[in-house]
Amino acid sequence: MKLILLGPPGAGKGTQADYLQKKLGICKLSTGDMLRAAVASGSAIGLKAKDIMAKGQLVSDDIMITLIRERIDQSDCKPGFILDGFPRTLTQAEALDATLSVLGKHLDRVIELQVDDKKLIERITGRFSCAKCGAGYHDLFKQPKQAGICDQCGHTTFSRRDDDKAETVIKRLEAYHRQTAPLLPYYRQKSVLSSVDGMADIAEVTRQINRALELDKKIMENG
Repeated sequence: MKLILLGPPGAGKGTQADYLQKKLGICKLSTGDMLRAAVASGSAIGLKAKDIMAKGQLVSDDIMITLIRERIDQSDCKPGFILDGFPRTLTQAEALDATLSVLGKHLDRVIELQVDDKKLIERITGRFSCAKCGAGYHDLFKQPKQAGICDQCGHTTFSRRDDDKAETVIKRLEAYHRQTAPLLPYYRQKSVLSSVDGMADIAEVTRQINRALELDKKIMENG
């Protein structure tokens, strides 16, 4: 099965991709992982990407498509794959379709995790963690049992990621709506798009994805 997960940062794509990777026995492919692997390998395309990133520039669509083509043509992707973080634009989506066609493959399903921007910002910006052990907390949904003291290790210092700041989250959401949201009608026209409630709890999101992929029977059979 060949899948794409779509949704803005913080929608839970990574969590669901991990689940699907384990349940279906298919590869989870992230552009970040592929870039790092290519750079580490010292391949021609990896060295080219390394030089571009060293200059603080964005890696071109051509390079990303080449990396994805090489990766999905490997034997471990034969049963299928999940793309998380790509495509981000209509141009990338069209290039991906062309690449899959050359390889004799096609997308089976695109899953959109729908979110409410206001609630998503609240969800992300409220996160903080123990500076020592990394245990996660939230201003509204999961405070330490004893204020200012980590439940796990007793440490009293906490931190917040720069990516979780409100202004950063808002900018990333704006970029998603501007660049990636146009993919939804593109995939809907191809009859491969299914939407699930990304604001539901993790288990419910998983159940909705299972229904979208018609996996409920398979899960019951496998236990």
